Amino acid sequence: MATREEIGKSYNFMDEIFRLSFGDNADVSCAMYNSDFSKTLEQAQKDKHDFVLEAINFKQGSRVLDIGCGWGPMLKAVKERGGHAIGLTLSTKQAEACKRSGLEAYVQDWKDITIDTFGKFDGIVSVGAFEHFCSIEEYLAGKQDAIYDHFFHLCHELLPEGGRLYLQGMTWGKNAPDYKDISLKAKKGSDEYIVAVVGKFYPGSWLPFGEEHVVRVAKPYFEEIYHSNGRLDFIETMEQWDKAWNFSFSNLRPPYFSFRKLFALSRLVPRLLIDKDFRYQREFLHNSYNKECFKRELIDEERMVFQKR
Repeated sequence: MATREEIGKSYNFMDEIFRLSFGDNADVSCAMYNSDFSKTLEQAQKDKHDFVLEAINFKQGSRVLDIGCGWGPMLKAVKERGGHAIGLTLSTKQAEACKRSGLEAYVQDWKDITIDTFGKFDGIVSVGAFEHFCSIEEYLAGKQDAIYDHFFHLCHELLPEGGRLYLQGMTWGKNAPDYKDISLKAKKGSDEYIVAVVGKFYPGSWLPFGEEHVVRVAKPYFEEIYHSNGRLDFIETMEQWDKAWNFSFSNLRPPYFSFRKLFALSRLVPRLLIDKDFRYQREFLHNSYNKECFKRELIDEERMVFQKR
């Protein structure tokens, strides 16, 4: 699994710029357009939050666990609807943003909690975190399924009979390159090169092999009762992100320009000069490699609802 340090490398550095662009508790995961691309990004994210809560049978007063809570969009949605949510993240900056907004979030690995840590929950959500649960090293050591088994076993223990888990995250797509071919030495712009740079942005992370892989490992504990593919929705989400936030000084333009954002970007310049990995992260953002992976179907986005057996 990606460590606290690795998650920090992915998310902490962009904390201020992200919040200045989208708001303190904005969502950094795929929105829900369902083919209606006339929606604003804000509406598509709200529609997703509403869908997620309906999917887990949320009611006023429900206790919800958010594993990989990010900057707290689902925690905020639960609170606004009269529930109580607890979030887990490995990013210190994300936890701080949640707490400033009066949300309950902890810098804590889900592997370290038990039923005694927070008690039981009425529902569990995990949006955009599952892809970080297995590292490349763990995949190569044959531990991927065991890690996912641990996750589903934990969720099973934390939920009541018939309780539901909403899981959304990236998987390898039908055109994903073989592991042995993924390399920063591959031809620039090739599938193999782009995926290697994505790995620099998300260190310590390896994806599951499609929805079928996730469902198979979950089967002893959960029945899948809903599934949809969000690949096109994620492409549109990232199109909207690019309009508001592109990691380039030349793209800071009205109505997205602000001197605070320019100042935040300027503080990152020294890292570009001394940190090679950070230069790859900048390349990833500037060239929208994540979006390109979805367009080429190297990576997919799965939305799944599971019910406890």
